[in-house]
Amino acid sequence: MTESIAERSLQYTLRGGGERKALVVRIFSPFIVPAGSVNFEVDGVVAGCRWELDGLPERVSDTTYGADAVQALQLAVNVEGVLASLRGKYDFYFPSGEPYFGD
Repeated sequence: MTESIAERSLQYTLRGGGERKALVVRIFSPFIVPAGSVNFEVDGVVAGCRWELDGLPERVSDTTYGADAVQALQLAVNVEGVLASLRGKYDFYFPSGEPYFGD
């Protein structure tokens, strides 16, 4: 497995309480998408960037695609939407104990 290029350490609990557990957001290096590996046209510049949330009971990961490596990386690091979509099941915190979402 490739090493991550950026990480964010968080904590989570099941929604409503419980023991806080470690959660790591990992972003991996962008890569040029090989022709035929996806169901859309690529041109030797289209890039993908894999990300994962490591520590939750279920596997949460994906690959974002962009017109180039910068856009793919930009889309991958924007994990706010993914974390927000999991708020019905989990509460997220910074390592300092502050809630990740301020509401």
